[in-house]
Parts: sequence; structure tokens; C-alpha cells
Amino acid sequence: MSATPEVIVHRDPEVLAQAVAARLITRVVDVQTLRGAAHVVLTGGTVGIKTLAAVAASPARAAVDWSRVHLWWGDERFLPSGHPDRNETQARAALLDALVAEGLLPTANIHAMPAADTVGITPEESAERYAATLADHARAGADVPAFDVLLLGMGPDGHIASLFPGHPALYEEQRSVVGVHGSPKPPPLRVSLTLPAIQAAAEVWVVAAGSEKAKVTHLALSGAGPVQIPASGARGRGRSLWLLDRASASELPKELAPYWLS
Repeated sequence: MSATPEVIVHRDPEVLAQAVAARLITRVVDVQTLRGAAHVVLTGGTVGIKTLAAVAASPARAAVDWSRVHLWWGDERFLPSGHPDRNETQARAALLDALVAEGLLPTANIHAMPAADTVGITPEESAERYAATLADHARAGADVPAFDVLLLGMGPDGHIASLFPGHPALYEEQRSVVGVHGSPKPPPLRVSLTLPAIQAAAEVWVVAAGSEKAKVTHLALSGAGPVQIPASGARGRGRSLWLLDRASASELPKELAPYWLS
């Protein structure tokens, strides 16, 4: 697990999404320069999807070799393929379908979690299949690929992916992906990466906006445990970034959030 997370604060959600998009493009280009292929884990939520839309609109996206980008998800709502509430559906509409249509992104590089309309599938079976796909792209002895960037949103309760406060999935130490039942946020059935899978990423970025997240942001960055505040466990092996707007950072003391940008 990395050292203390770095916190960078932007003016509002729109600027935040633009800044995260620029940062993501730069990170992918840097990774490709060093190693070729890049593995990125996407997130849903308002700012997460706005970030993908900002990537789509950015002229700098042409600098990325999308044929060498593998895209994953940190969690998914267990709903039928194409359902508007699926993170995959929203990501496709914001960015991925356009890249595919332009011949830039191979469909084989889009690794979506199996949907609820797969015949006979349960959340647990979806999790098992996704774990197998992750392992197929991992180096020998690893359960997941070497994620270069893992994006996470955060709920007002401090949940990340579909890991909710006090839920059994937070205690999972062996599996990389689990089925989630009884989510306090609809829909109740979901599939999620576990904390060990998240913490295997080189860089983990928590992206959050809104005053309703100010208190939990403070708790997560002030020593709360991941069972109480799952976001406190959002740490990367090399770097942990909290990318916030001013409202979500409003309760942080200066020592925790020294970088406030326009």
C-alpha cells in the first residue's frame, strides 16, 4: 500500500472532470511510451462519466494508441446488457463506442463484467467469470493485470466500487471479484472488485465532487478504517490520488489538502 494519499482540489465538478481527463490521457501516453500496453479501470457515477466524455472531446486523445489500451471496470450493476444504469452502457455512450466506430479501439479490449441477461448467470458466476478474464491478462502468479490507473468514484457513505460500509465483501482477502447482494444503493445485486484487487493497481485515483461527500472525505483521509469507510482503503501500490472539487474538500484541513487549483 502506498504512502499518504495526495489530494488535489479543483474548482467545481466540470473543471474536475476536465482535469481528470487530461491527467488520464497523459498517464496512458506515459505508460505506453515505457511499456506499450496500458490497463485502465473505469468507474461510473456522474463525474466518472463526465471524465470519459471529456476524454472524447479532447484533441489530446489522438496521442493515445487505443489499440494498446485495455479497459476494465471496478464494479457493475447486475442488470441486462445495454441497460442505461450499467456502468458499461454509460461508458460506451460517453467514449468507447466512438473509439470503436473510428477503428481506434478493438472491441476485444473492452472487458465488461458479464450481464444479468447471460443465460443462467448469478452475480457470483459473473464475478467468477470476470476474475478468470482478469487472471488471463495478468502476469504469472498474479490474479489481476498490472492496472496502470484504477479510477474510483465515492458515495456519500464512503463506498467505492460496490464495497459498502460493513458489507461482507470488505473482508474478502482471496478473491479478486465478488458478487454483492443487498446493496443499500439500488440495484441490490452488483459485481465488484475487492480491496486486494484495487490495491494491486499501480495508481488508484478517487474522484469525488459535492458537499454531501465532504464529511466522509475527511473521515477517509483522517485514519478511518475501510470497514467503516471503504474509501480509506483506496490505495495504489505506487500512488494514491484524491481528485476533488472544492465542495467535497470543504471539511479537509490544509495539511491534508495543500493543492487547491482553479
